[in-house]
Amino acid sequence: MSNDLYELLKGVKDGTIPVEDAAFKLKAKPFEDIGYAKVDLHRKLRQGAAEVIYGAGKTPKQIIGIAETMLENGQNTILITRLSEESAREVQKACPLRYKKDARCGIIGEMPVPDGIGKIVVATGGTSDIPVAEEAAVTAAVMGNEVVRLYDVGVAGLHRTLAHLDDIMSASVIIAVAGMEGALASVIGGLADCPVIAVPTSVGYGASFGGLSALLSMLNSCASGVSVVNIDNGFGAGYLADRINHMKIRREN
Repeated sequence: MSNDLYELLKGVKDGTIPVEDAAFKLKAKPFEDIGYAKVDLHRKLRQGAAEVIYGAGKTPKQIIGIAETMLENGQNTILITRLSEESAREVQKACPLRYKKDARCGIIGEMPVPDGIGKIVVATGGTSDIPVAEEAAVTAAVMGNEVVRLYDVGVAGLHRTLAHLDDIMSASVIIAVAGMEGALASVIGGLADCPVIAVPTSVGYGASFGGLSALLSMLNSCASGVSVVNIDNGFGAGYLADRINHMKIRREN
């Protein structure tokens, strides 16, 4: 059950939310058909995180139309991933968009106050991995998480990783982003007591096969508690980290 749905039902139970208001929220149309897209309006209620716009392959006009539909239906913060600078400039003419160049992401609306159970650490093997890491970090931040960035702490200089043990040991979730042989995820996985999400990147020389080498290394990690997302999928890692960081243990008295 999503946190939003839980809080809605809890409000009905304790009398702070009228039954009629709760019924209206549940009965409101689940999506809006705008011709070229069916905008999911119930996703935050259903899953705990609102719909995100994937910018690649969409025209600026289509992005604007989807974003305006979200805003009209009460979505306060909108994330647009894989957004080019050219498209961002066009969208900015119609919407108050803030563009994050490194992450290739756009944000419309106010950033939420972090309310996760802990911190999400985003670590990279090298500087070349930062664009993918930034996509993960921005995604997690937009969804209401405190994010700590540890960049260029790869195993080619292990002392750089060990210099951040406090951050690693105190994290709620860690996203390890690395190309080449992808060893960073195994190293961090062997140090941390929290879930580690490994993100292979397409950074590397010929035999890295565009990130396939790092992907296979991460899938074969000997460290327990390491999960793996697709190559260069910073968004997927940030989203999963958010879901983990917003888990709550509920106990009936």
